[in-house]
Amino acid sequence: MNHIFQRVEADVAVSITELKRNPAAVLKAADEEAIAILSHNKVVAYIISPAAWEYVQELHDDAKIVERLDAEKEEAPIRVNVDEI
Repeated sequence: MNHIFQRVEADVAVSITELKRNPAAVLKAADEEAIAILSHNKVVAYIISPAAWEYVQELHDDAKIVERLDAEKEEAPIRVNVDEI
């Protein structure tokens, strides 16, 4: 991607100056949607609500479980005779 452009993955963006000026308002806004924090018109951070973060963590954990299950599928099955158990 061209270094001139940067994708902003939020509908709302505020400058670091605005964050310093009124952090409570920015944090309150983050309860409703993700907030991009800009420094010199470049995204340097995102603020999201605890509920959004927990959701992201759950998705990450689910993805890890799927990876483990996929890895187990690749292992050779062990043949077992029911009479031997």
